[in-house]
Amino acid sequence: MTQILGIVKEGKLIPQDLWIKFISGMQNDFDNLETNNERAKRELAEAIINAVKKRIAPKFGILFSGGVDSSLIAFISKQLKCNFTCYAVGIENSDDIIWAQKAAKEYELSLKYKVFSLDEFEIILKEVAKILDDADIVMLSVGSVLYSAGRLALSDGNNILFGGLGSEEIFAGYQRHEEALQNNNFEALHNECWNGLKNMWSRDLIRDFTISKSLGLDLRTPFLDKDLIKAAMNVHPMFKLDKENKKIILREAAEFIGLKKEFAWRKKQAAQYGSNFVNGIDKLAKKNGFKFKKDYLQSLLKR
Repeated sequence: MTQILGIVKEGKLIPQDLWIKFISGMQNDFDNLETNNERAKRELAEAIINAVKKRIAPKFGILFSGGVDSSLIAFISKQLKCNFTCYAVGIENSDDIIWAQKAAKEYELSLKYKVFSLDEFEIILKEVAKILDDADIVMLSVGSVLYSAGRLALSDGNNILFGGLGSEEIFAGYQRHEEALQNNNFEALHNECWNGLKNMWSRDLIRDFTISKSLGLDLRTPFLDKDLIKAAMNVHPMFKLDKENKKIILREAAEFIGLKKEFAWRKKQAAQYGSNFVNGIDKLAKKNGFKFKKDYLQSLLKR
């Protein structure tokens, strides 16, 4: 997990109360948000490029899905002439691997990917369940993406891995953001973005830090850069979400930076679906004689 942001100190994830204090210290007033789309787009583009620049190393990897977040990180890294490799993982029929290949071909990126068999995926799942000591389907499926991509990067000599964590929160990429916007209540949407950031510690940070630490991996998260959070949360949420699209201003900023429309506007797929890992869990549950996925996942903790 990136040291620059201060999420990790002396090899430990900061306590939840400090994370919430850190986010609360940036919280802004809804009535004074940026309502000039062009200016917002330019300022955001600059903040994203700087967030990547701050974190680059002589050699690193990018957790890659061919979606807007990872494609933008890779595109910027390519422009900066960095030495990096993209890593994509999934099981059969993984959309993320298909899109990763498309983006890698388009931008001549170094891409390494792995399509896991069901048996290989079960081994990963067992390892992640053991590391997290958790049987939650989202925790395990998302955690398995990071774990398997991290292993792929490490086998390639890369212990630094860039990820897109935080993008959904600051650019309103989740279903709950849509629900907050009912009746065009943009203030409720803005507040939901802040609440999501505060809740990230228990929902995302603890999972990703625990997995990264177990692997000896340095996970770097440019979308959780303090200056980028401030820039994104200064943008009026009417530029983030409408009835057709999520993360609109990010996609526009990506195009402004130079990313092609095809990748900037790829529809969001959560990691567990893009990798097809959720489908894999379903198949493994049936294969092992379980009617429900949750019972199968619970059984992994008892082994």
